Formats: sequence, structure tokens, C-alpha cells
Amino acid sequence: MLLHLPEDRTAEHVRDALVETVQTLPAHLVQSLTWDQGAEMAAHGSFTVATDVPVYFCDPASPWQRGSNENTNGLLRQYFPKSTDLSVHTRASLDVVAAELNGRPRKTLGWETPAERLAKLLATTS
Repeated sequence: MLLHLPEDRTAEHVRDALVETVQTLPAHLVQSLTWDQGAEMAAHGSFTVATDVPVYFCDPASPWQRGSNENTNGLLRQYFPKSTDLSVHTRASLDVVAAELNGRPRKTLGWETPAERLAKLLATTS
């Protein structure tokens, strides 16, 4: 899932977008959130209060602690090169990119796509 941040990346806007996004998921699928040391998560405490989702932070300069996220960031660079102004992209264009990435098989998922794995998770819990 990609967050749409048309205004800026302040801690408050990131928190609000995360709260909105997390609330679209079944509660049993949202156990925690792991983030790097970025200032955009300065409002993590109020995010946790609003969602009951704990936030964990990686050690500085330790990207291997968030391997899947770092891999996804690399895939996103195919669509949005470094220094791209993401505020010019619409929610709809981000949704298209997310759908393409979620339809791409991943070795870590036994060559299933993220969309297939999510569908299985939702089917087994409903």
C-alpha cells in the first residue's frame, strides 16, 4: 500500500495517512509497523494510540532490519527515480503502481504475488 501525501511529509500528515490506510485493513493483519529513523514518524505515539498498532524503529544505518521494505523501495525507484516530487502524483496513479507491484511474483513469497498471498490470508480468516 502506498501513502498519498499531496501536501508534505510532516509527521502529522504521515500519521494521518497511515491511520487512514491501516484502518482499511482487517485488524488481525496489522500487528506492527517497522520504520527507519526518519523524522516523518515523530508522531508515532499518536499513531499507536489511534490504531493500537505498535511502531518499532530500526537501528540507524541498518537497512537489513527492514529487508522487504528496502526491496520494495528499490522496485518503487523503477517508477519514481530518486528525488521525484511525489506530490504531483495522484492517488489513482499511486494505486496503479501499487497494483502492478502487488501483481509481481516475489521469491520471498514462494513466487506468489503479494496480492495472491493477501487473498489467501483473507480467505483463511473469514
